[in-house]
Amino acid sequence: MSQEPPFRVVCLAGPSDSGKTTLVERLVPRLADHGRVATVKSIHHDIEIDTPGADTHRHRTAGAETVVGVTPELTFDVTTRGKRDPPDRPDGDALLEGEADDPELRALAETLERLEARGYAFVVVEGFSAAPLPTVLVGDRDPSAVGGPVVGRGADDLETIVETIRGLDPLVNRG
Repeated sequence: MSQEPPFRVVCLAGPSDSGKTTLVERLVPRLADHGRVATVKSIHHDIEIDTPGADTHRHRTAGAETVVGVTPELTFDVTTRGKRDPPDRPDGDALLEGEADDPELRALAETLERLEARGYAFVVVEGFSAAPLPTVLVGDRDPSAVGGPVVGRGADDLETIVETIRGLDPLVNRG
């Protein structure tokens, strides 16, 4: 019986155009050498990722809370509610400190739980700077402007950042 990998999550925080996405592009392949990697991106404006009129869009507008599309090359899911109105955790357990009072953190916690259940070893979160997660600062972000402990800087050597992430304590349910 195989054991699930530890679930390690790191946040990359910095101002716009500071190099966060470039760092994600460099980190993902290196972390993938050590386990499955997922990324989460905080987007501050609504975008339409599902083509209006397509069957999956019709499923969603009919009222499905989650629609999963499976193509020959990709599987994707679109879940309604986003950061504005994420569901409350029915049992009251909190994955992230402060999530009960912050819909954005609640949406992130729900996403992280889904990724952990899918067996990912690492999640790199771009944005969500208020999240109480280990954080790599990119650009000139003030350490006091982030919600988690600073574990590195974007200008650090890539291998140093990778080893820091690999050495993080696994994220566990705090409930």
